[in-house]
Amino acid sequence: MLSLLKNNAKRVVLVGPMGAGKTTIGKLLSRELGFSFCDSDSEIESRSGANIPWIFDVEGEAGFRERECGVIADLSQTDGIVLATGGGAVLNPNNRSHLKIGAQVVYLKTSVEQQFERTRRDRNRPLLQNDNPLKALTDIFEIRDPLYSEVANVIILTDKKNPKAVVRQILDQVLAQD
Repeated sequence: MLSLLKNNAKRVVLVGPMGAGKTTIGKLLSRELGFSFCDSDSEIESRSGANIPWIFDVEGEAGFRERECGVIADLSQTDGIVLATGGGAVLNPNNRSHLKIGAQVVYLKTSVEQQFERTRRDRNRPLLQNDNPLKALTDIFEIRDPLYSEVANVIILTDKKNPKAVVRQILDQVLAQD
């Protein structure tokens, strides 16, 4: 299926905010393409032997972002994968460069309200552990939305859509036409 991706891409990268469905959609998409699925946050946890909230507590966001940069650099050289990135991966210009090389980058765009509905009970989201997670999501979206758009080849709106329908939309956009 590698040769069937547009622009001779060798992987598909999913970017977008927390709660956009990157992991769920990535797993489904990888099955459709016959690719392996990789989640950069899971890879960080695997390599460090610690979960993300612990890394944030001990090393702060800067320490986490440093680990994330190394993982993104490595995974961006792996062919035949669907890579779901953490929501903040696009903050680093080096990550944005790595993600685009040899990949079809898909921005799974979702509203702040939808993000809030999908993440409000999740205690594994360090940036939302405050008195006003909705405001935090709004502030984060304002900063990151232009970066997601900058890196993306394709933008797919995911609000209130079935994950399988989103996968079909992605396939329509990333597969090369005969």
